[in-house]
Amino acid sequence: MDHYRIGDLARATDTKVETIRWYEKQGLMPAVSRTAGNYRLYAPAALARLSFIRRARNLGFSLDQVRGLLGLAEQRDADCASVDALAATHLAEIDRKVADLMRLRKELSDLLVSCKGGRIAECRIIDALTPRI
Repeated sequence: MDHYRIGDLARATDTKVETIRWYEKQGLMPAVSRTAGNYRLYAPAALARLSFIRRARNLGFSLDQVRGLLGLAEQRDADCASVDALAATHLAEIDRKVADLMRLRKELSDLLVSCKGGRIAECRIIDALTPRI
């Protein structure tokens, strides 16, 4: 295909049209020309760029990190140490979130074990959630 309309990009990348427009406003996707009928026309490179953005977002990279990765991806001959550093920072953040989730899981699991049914008035879960004023 020579050029894509926004709907074509949306279908090809499983991205909502509104999201593609938002990526344009955020500067992640380049501004595109319009046809006489006011349709956006995207070059084939836009499909690859949007696919890159979607994959990075699916891996949990923030918009700023994606912006950085896109900039680094354009420097084909540069050393990839910057990419490694960005990915390592992101992985450390994921590890921190996983550790936080594991602590939450243990706390909730402990509450469930301590709750043996009965009346709400004696419920350990409700008691743990109730603020002490």
